[in-house]
Amino acid sequence: MRIVLVGPPGAGKGTQAAYLAENLSIPHISTGDLFRANMSQGTDLGKQARAYIDAGQLVPDEVTIGMAKDRMGQSDAVNGFLLDGFPRNVGQAEALDVMLKDEGVKLDAVLDLEVPEDEVVKRIAGRRVCRRDSAHVFHLSYSPPKTEGVCDVCGGELYQRHDDSEETVRTRLEVYHTQTEPIIDYYRAQGLVVTISALGEVADVTERAMEALKQSDKG
Repeated sequence: MRIVLVGPPGAGKGTQAAYLAENLSIPHISTGDLFRANMSQGTDLGKQARAYIDAGQLVPDEVTIGMAKDRMGQSDAVNGFLLDGFPRNVGQAEALDVMLKDEGVKLDAVLDLEVPEDEVVKRIAGRRVCRRDSAHVFHLSYSPPKTEGVCDVCGGELYQRHDDSEETVRTRLEVYHTQTEPIIDYYRAQGLVVTISALGEVADVTERAMEALKQSDKG
């Protein structure tokens, strides 16, 4: 299957993408991984991306699209892929349609993970990270530390990252609504959108998604 995964920040896209890709035996292609791989390997596209990033500027769509095209052309993606973070806007979605048409293939589904905005804020703003080891992450509601403000693992101080503050989260949500959410309507017009609730346990959301994709495939 060829799938695009969309949803607001905090919807659990990365987690679900990994499980779904494994269940469907297709590669998980995320924008973050594309950037890291191209920059670490020193590709032409990676060098272009780094120049923009170092200058504090957004990487242009054509660079991101070029990276995605190269990755989707690799052998493990011949029979399908799951795109996470791309396309990020309607322009990128249109470019993806052109790419796939040139290859004589098409998308099978666009999986929309739906989460209420207040839940997104709660999920992200409640995270606390250990200053000693950032791999130790807690959540005030879902996985609180035994002692407030103290890491259970190493005793380090817990803090809230700037990106996790409520103000920043709401700004990120506004960007999502303005730039990314319109691709849902774009793909809905093509009959590709499958919307599921991303609330609940991770395994339950994965099961819900797999069932929705199966029904979509039958349709």
